[in-house]
Amino acid sequence: MKRVVLFLVAAAASALAQTRDTLTLDEAVAQGLSSSRTLQASAARVDGAEARAAEVRAGLLPSVKLEGSYKRLSDVDPFQVSLPIFPQPIVISPTILDNTNLRLGLQQPLFTGFRLASNAEAADRLAEATRSDHANDRADLVLNITAAYWTLYQTRETERFVNDNVHRIEGYVRDIGNLLNAGMATRNDALKMDVQLSTARLALIDARNDVALAVMNLNTLLGRDVEAPLVPSSQPGAADDSVTTPVDALTRNAFASRSDLQAVASRVEASRAGVRAAQAGWWPQLSFAANYYYARPNSRYMPARDEFKSTWDVGVMLSLDVWNWGQTARQTDQAEATLRQNELMYAQMRDGVALDVHRAALQMQRSRERCDVAGIGLQQARENLRVTTDRFQRGLVTVSELRDAEVALLQATITQSGARVETEISRTRLARALGNLAR
Repeated sequence: MKRVVLFLVAAAASALAQTRDTLTLDEAVAQGLSSSRTLQASAARVDGAEARAAEVRAGLLPSVKLEGSYKRLSDVDPFQVSLPIFPQPIVISPTILDNTNLRLGLQQPLFTGFRLASNAEAADRLAEATRSDHANDRADLVLNITAAYWTLYQTRETERFVNDNVHRIEGYVRDIGNLLNAGMATRNDALKMDVQLSTARLALIDARNDVALAVMNLNTLLGRDVEAPLVPSSQPGAADDSVTTPVDALTRNAFASRSDLQAVASRVEASRAGVRAAQAGWWPQLSFAANYYYARPNSRYMPARDEFKSTWDVGVMLSLDVWNWGQTARQTDQAEATLRQNELMYAQMRDGVALDVHRAALQMQRSRERCDVAGIGLQQARENLRVTTDRFQRGLVTVSELRDAEVALLQATITQSGARVETEISRTRLARALGNLAR
């Protein structure tokens, strides 16, 4: 009974851990990778490609087959001869109605014009391409989860800022009410601040809707219930220095590391092997064969005997297509066209990778600079609101100026938070562009 209770407690704790509201970025990525149906389908494609490669490689090895058959034949006259000196015909081969045959055969290709070896190499390269596709799908999923996570963080931060803004304006409304009662403010000033409060409350409704949508988006990527509550607990890190490695060096690293580029490169090699396999039709085909027969009757024994007899044979077989109306040439043309397509796709993808790296590096540089500018702007907006509020309470500035200062602070706060989030996403996008996004 004690073990049952402990098991139930452990199961409940595990379920609570899987459905709890708060997740770090690493926990979110791990949960998304483990539950993604897209990634599971990609892994299944890898298993299929590896099985196909193993199947093709098996064609290089000797094959052993066992065959058996039984036949009941219609009755016919036996093979016999009649001689004048004998009153009865002499039966040379009797009629045997029951025929049983067993054959154990071995075959080994000796030379196939390099077709089997080329097909095996092509299958191996295609399996490598599928594994690279799986790694690329994994990196894309990590990037999408990371972007969705920080988007949720940003929307929650915006909601918090807008909510603080509503409370701050409510305090201004109370202050203006007191000033209005003391004759130090006009009715129009009170109405302006009421309008500002209504606008802030509408902005809060929009911010809450944005949070709900961001939660649903991230829950979908993580394989959770779409409406399950979710709170990000990770915080954006400090903006690091700009990329110090030359972009050309980063591009070379990306050429060596990008899984999508490696997938296309593997398909190019598979296409080259496919060309060699197609050209094998120009070569003769040579194979070795050996057979063991156990039959009743055995046709090699004359006259036929109604008993099991064993025989064997060993030999080599040679074949060559002398004329097939250009079939081999057309197959070679198709394989070469596929090779050209893959080579052009590889060259085009290299250009795309170079552009992707340059774009990600520039975006990283921009986000770092934006963080610096946003931080300065936030400090200025806070100081401006402090000074404006103090002057408003002494009746030195109007409600409009106070409202403008308050709006500027809200905007600066949201901009600074967005810049920090943009830095995190830019850092992840750069890692993805370099092929270094591994979790």
